[in-house]
Amino acid sequence: MCGRRTKYEIYSDVLETVLRRGPSPITRIAYGAGLPVDRAKKALQFLVAHGLLREDTMGGMKVYVLTKRGGEFLEALKIVRKYVS
Repeated sequence: MCGRRTKYEIYSDVLETVLRRGPSPITRIAYGAGLPVDRAKKALQFLVAHGLLREDTMGGMKVYVLTKRGGEFLEALKIVRKYVS
């Protein structure tokens, strides 16, 4: 993908990464979404604040888990992208 991504493309990439990989730590999400960790952290804070992801602990490590609402949001973004492109 060339050029800058919109916030919603970044959110979509983050949610898609968690959907594919399951509960994931921030570094795996950042890598999967092609983001530096500091930008991934901002996106994760937004997504958690809006109930699209939730923080959990697995093996003493903080991981992020897709919520039902997050899955619905991801599907809605895919539909919008289909109409816009």
